[in-house]
Amino acid sequence: MKLLNHIPAWLKNKYFLGIAGFIVWMLFFDPRDIFTQLEHTRELKQLEVSKSHYQKEIAKETFELEQLKTNPAILEKYAREKYMMKRDNEDLFIISEKHDVVDK
Repeated sequence: MKLLNHIPAWLKNKYFLGIAGFIVWMLFFDPRDIFTQLEHTRELKQLEVSKSHYQKEIAKETFELEQLKTNPAILEKYAREKYMMKRDNEDLFIISEKHDVVDK
């Protein structure tokens, strides 16, 4: 009983205890707690950035595809660079870059 006399009256208030319990429950134990919500918000922002990046890439690839379909000069350039194709009267020399490893 002496221990209960040392506790302030506002800590014994049933409304304070109820609100404090509710806040603790919502912050830490609820499946939709504040930390999970912050994590979901961060993940959503990352996904939106990723979506924007992929939409730009799709637009670029679509433009290149249309260019390949309509412009024979670009189609020839693409075939020469990507598949190393050549005309009948020319020789093809492939020069590869070697990366030297420098030990420290």
